[in-house]
Amino acid sequence: MYSNVKVRDCMTVELITLDPTTEILRATHTLIDNDIAGAPVVDGNGDLVGMLTERDCIQVLLQAGYHTEHGGPVSEYMSRNVECVEAEDNIVDAAKLFLGDRFHRYPVLDHGRLVGQISRRDVMRALGALWP
Repeated sequence: MYSNVKVRDCMTVELITLDPTTEILRATHTLIDNDIAGAPVVDGNGDLVGMLTERDCIQVLLQAGYHTEHGGPVSEYMSRNVECVEAEDNIVDAAKLFLGDRFHRYPVLDHGRLVGQISRRDVMRALGALWP
C-alpha cells in the first residue's frame, strides 16, 4: 500500500525561498510573516545552497538583543550541508528519516533541482490518508 506513494505525491511545491544575499533580519521577518519554520536558500541559478530555519533566526535575534550586533547576509547564518530527499523516494523512507533525525522538513530534489519540500506533517497526512 505504502510502496506506491512517492514524496512527489505529498510534498509542498509552492515554496517561499530565500536568496543568500538577503539581509538576515529581513529573511527572519519573511519566515515570521509567512508563518513558516524554515526556507530553502537558492542562488540566482535556482540551485539549493542552504537552509535557513527558525533556530538560525532565533540565534540572530538573541545576538542582536544582547550585543546590538545584527545583520549580514543569509549566507552567514544558513546551514550549508543540507540533507535532501528525492521526489521519487518512497514516502515510507521519508517517514523513517523523520523518526531518526531532528529535522522537521527536507528539501525535495528531482535530478538535482529543487522541486519542493516535505515536512513531518506532510508525511503524517499522507500516511494517515491511507488509514482513514
